[in-house]
Amino acid sequence: MADRVRAADPDRPAEARLDHVRTSVAFMTVQSAHHVGRSSGYANSVLSLRIGGAIGSCAVEPGELDPGAVRDLVGRNVAELLEHPEPAVRVAVLDAYLAFLLPHTEHPGSRTVRVPGGTSLAKSTARAREVAKLVPLAEGDTVAVIGVVNSLLAALRERGARCVPCDLKGGRTEWDEPIVPDHRQAMTGAQAVLASGMVLGNGTFDEISAFCREQRLPLVLFAQTGSAVLRELLGADVHALSAEPYPFFWLTGDSTDIHLYAAETGERP
Repeated sequence: MADRVRAADPDRPAEARLDHVRTSVAFMTVQSAHHVGRSSGYANSVLSLRIGGAIGSCAVEPGELDPGAVRDLVGRNVAELLEHPEPAVRVAVLDAYLAFLLPHTEHPGSRTVRVPGGTSLAKSTARAREVAKLVPLAEGDTVAVIGVVNSLLAALRERGARCVPCDLKGGRTEWDEPIVPDHRQAMTGAQAVLASGMVLGNGTFDEISAFCREQRLPLVLFAQTGSAVLRELLGADVHALSAEPYPFFWLTGDSTDIHLYAAETGERP
């Protein structure tokens, strides 16, 4: 994707070129959540970079990036940061740059959905139901869910799906089901795949998308990581996308937005 962005650079106006556009803000968001009424919680660490009015993000494992390192990412141009040794930095800056060129709110293939304000669990549930609608399935179909979110598992089951939860860290779901650590094992026998945008940041996206192409499985993404990057892959590797740029639903009790795309209507900026 970065190579395609570089190739298109000479045709852009000077003020939008990679060596001209610079980051203005860099920050880390470190969050831990345990919804009231749930038996377990989770934690997130996210690197975010701002370009103009756009914010791009990439989730990282807790402790993977030194929060102090964000000082070195401010005021740098996009061309420089696309060569950064940290994959999370490359994903975050590309995400911000693509959203800077065309915000989700202005994209012709986007349908913006408001997640109503409320408790953390209420917002998680409301978002999950919207994301689950993007997955094409019939009653009894199996969906591999890569990047376990308990609310998504519940929303898919409401639609009659059988879920195979998958996460690199393994563990157990809210309902004490085993979480498969091997995404290839989880996808085998599935009729659809629903994956977190984190697969872009941890380097597993290419293998997952290749498997889906080979098996003709629809790949749906719910993305806080790289939402504008994954938007570029609609109609190719990505069947549908829930794009959720910063601020994420779990940061506030107020209403927040997600932007839904389907491959049939997605257009590349």
